[in-house]
Amino acid sequence: MSDENDDPAFEPPFNTLPAVVILLFLAMAGVEAGLSLGEAGLVGGPSAIGWRLDLVRDWGFSGQIFDAMLQQGQWPIEHLLRFVTYPFIHLSFTHSLIAIVLMVALGKMAAEVMGSLAMLALFVLSGIGGALAYGLFLDDPVWLVGAYPPVYGLIGGYSFVLWRKLEGTGGQQLRAFSLIGVLMGLQLVWSLFAEVGNGWVADLAGFVTGFAFSFLCAPGEWGRMLARMRNR
Repeated sequence: MSDENDDPAFEPPFNTLPAVVILLFLAMAGVEAGLSLGEAGLVGGPSAIGWRLDLVRDWGFSGQIFDAMLQQGQWPIEHLLRFVTYPFIHLSFTHSLIAIVLMVALGKMAAEVMGSLAMLALFVLSGIGGALAYGLFLDDPVWLVGAYPPVYGLIGGYSFVLWRKLEGTGGQQLRAFSLIGVLMGLQLVWSLFAEVGNGWVADLAGFVTGFAFSFLCAPGEWGRMLARMRNR
């Protein structure tokens, strides 16, 4: 019986993922694994039950802390770091699982189309954009955590690529926004049956940030911008 690993055409699943996506996966999954094991009583002892809340408090994004920084005009590094650390903390195993699956699928696409560095920048900047909108537009005491704003930023990148593709083929460009429309619609429907909070503001801002940033990092966009400048 032949071993598929001996087949020269066989590639382990992780080999098909860009390194930056693997690193983000390991970071997100590693944090959640530690928290879940602690809550199950397998590591850390009795105090591990509070690890998740401790991480939210220490590394999550707080609109109230952000407001205080704005009012005082002081920007401590430990609070600025919250803009980039909150996506790695989730409220539950299921909360993290969905975010990780979406990040891997969309991150792979973004890295292959735009490049690994651009994908990483897209992820980070979308997370920052989501947190900024959450802090500026809302007065919500609930802490913002989870990778959904940067994941929505990756959806913004996907939508941009599809938007340009439809433009080139003469298709209806509004179709590029069908995915974000469906997701926002699902959140609206779900809000009729359960309290969903204001996280959708950060998600939508992450999408907008990702879409806007794609004007700089998507293939061919720099050439397009230079051509427009020359024509002026």
